[in-house]
Amino acid sequence: MPEGLIPFNVPYVAGADLAYAEEAMRSGHLHGDGPFTRRATGALKELTGAPHALLTTSCTHALEMAALLLDLGPGDEVLVPSFTFVSTASAVAMRGATPVFVDVRPDTLNVEVEAMAAAVTPRTRAAFVVHYGGIGCDLDALDKLCADQGLTLVEDNAHGLGGSRDGRTLGTVGSLATQSFHDTKNIQCGEGGALLINDTALAERAEILREKGTNRSRFIRGQVDKYTWVDLGSSYLPSDVLAAFLLGQLEGFDAIQARRLAVWDTYHAELAAWAAENGVATPVVPDGAVQPAHLYFLLLPDHDEQQRFLAHLREQGVAGVFHYLPLHESPAGQQFGRTGPGGCPVTEDVAYRLVRLPLFAGMTGEQVSRVVEAVTAYRTGRG
Repeated sequence: MPEGLIPFNVPYVAGADLAYAEEAMRSGHLHGDGPFTRRATGALKELTGAPHALLTTSCTHALEMAALLLDLGPGDEVLVPSFTFVSTASAVAMRGATPVFVDVRPDTLNVEVEAMAAAVTPRTRAAFVVHYGGIGCDLDALDKLCADQGLTLVEDNAHGLGGSRDGRTLGTVGSLATQSFHDTKNIQCGEGGALLINDTALAERAEILREKGTNRSRFIRGQVDKYTWVDLGSSYLPSDVLAAFLLGQLEGFDAIQARRLAVWDTYHAELAAWAAENGVATPVVPDGAVQPAHLYFLLLPDHDEQQRFLAHLREQGVAGVFHYLPLHESPAGQQFGRTGPGGCPVTEDVAYRLVRLPLFAGMTGEQVSRVVEAVTAYRTGRG
């Protein structure tokens, strides 16, 4: 076995992030909504083009804020892909609404819009969609579905910062969108997130919900002479220290992306022939889509091959990992949700064949070459 395990992820430190975090700690303003929160929020709005943005303590909390903003409750249904992280669905279930699990496409692993349409009932209020791997969903089809059925579109854009589809920036299409700044993401502050608010009518209330249901932000701006409890809400504000670190990351966005894209492009070029010979599928990027190199996955021919391949990578000193398990098959998914017509056969298939390769901004050329060598040394029964 080669010396030194190549990890799946290493959080990247851009440089200014550490200096900003130290500056924030020395400033005496450690709580939320300080000067670094304002600067990081401005940088995020500039990067995405979203008219309004609120930093949160996680993408999970941003999703919970979205569900609260939409006044979801018992009797309501929300369309959710089964192939996603649990937070996309749990944010709906926490409001007493029902996540309705729908299948994904076999090429992009994004939600199948036709399956969504088939799952709409008179109780359907919204569609929460995920841009898997940062490869954008079919936005035109989603727009039409939501317009025809009167649904609110929410983008779980945890993977998609910097991505676009047909010239439209991911995270700016739905009424609301969420971002993740967990340390596995391209831009990170350890734990963090954001709610992008593209429907201006929701902006003022979103600010209140994020401030524990109070109008404190209006008080700070001098718009009221005192603040009080006016709505539901919780404490979703990150520390200004985290916002400071995030600002450094956002300022280094182009450099971080260039590093990640170089790794993604190398995998895609160097593994193409091996994948074709061994019956392995690689990511599909539709025409008109710009992907931000969030992850690189391989779809092995079957589950047994997935397990053998993961073991092979470990033996070669490479940390490959699987990804989401079908939410509709999970205990909580069966308790709190339901599955749309036709089930989720694609999700049930790809979840047990997918393997993600190491991809992080600090990867060296030697590490990338070692991963390529480890992958191409493996032969499936079709190779």
